[in-house]
Amino acid sequence: MKLVFTPEAGQQADECDTWWRENRDARDLFARELAGARTFLRESPNVGAKYIMLDGLPVRRVLLPKTGTHVYYSLDEDADLVTVLAVWGAPKGRGPKL
Repeated sequence: MKLVFTPEAGQQADECDTWWRENRDARDLFARELAGARTFLRESPNVGAKYIMLDGLPVRRVLLPKTGTHVYYSLDEDADLVTVLAVWGAPKGRGPKL
């Protein structure tokens, strides 16, 4: 399964990584959790919790448990493609605009 990030999701991931590196002792924790999520989503994309429907496809999310960050994504099985739509901190109290 191919995995891609939208430009917005890529920017959000970069911002989260920068924040963790500047503000936490475990500077690479976010990067390690995101790398694990990338592998997980390629291998088991249907496992994430359903969040909403968008353009006829379900949007799912998985939680990076140690950083409290959700990865929102859609799965197009016909195209064999997982698209990460947002990387969003769960503590924000609201979901991202998709």
